[in-house]
Amino acid sequence: MSDDIKVGDKLPETVIGPFDAQALARYAEVSGDDNPLHLDDVLAARIGLAAPPVHGMKLLASFEPMLKGWRPDFTLVGLGAKFIQPILRGEPVTLSGRVLRASETEIFVRLFAHGSARTPGLIGEATLRRERGK
Repeated sequence: MSDDIKVGDKLPETVIGPFDAQALARYAEVSGDDNPLHLDDVLAARIGLAAPPVHGMKLLASFEPMLKGWRPDFTLVGLGAKFIQPILRGEPVTLSGRVLRASETEIFVRLFAHGSARTPGLIGEATLRRERGK
């Protein structure tokens, strides 16, 4: 096992956001994901959402600093997710995770992003590897 990491260990929760319209517009510009669903209140309402959803990739990218803060001696080498339900603009987002496998050189974790709803908006996984010499 990796030092003190055990299967089942929980990662410290991290709260990000809430993201406002300006933050989503900036992300759309720099990412190239300018899907109007993320930017247009009227369009979001037309499909039954109270506000535009936060870009899924913006949420997924938020795990990297969380993981680096948790284990700075490991490098993120794999990250993926399924988007379960929208997390809406204006909602705080809670990031969490749990260790599924751990060795001296690698940690595999299940990741969750929750908005205001109890159901996760995103369920993901990450693989971290120990940096050489640490």
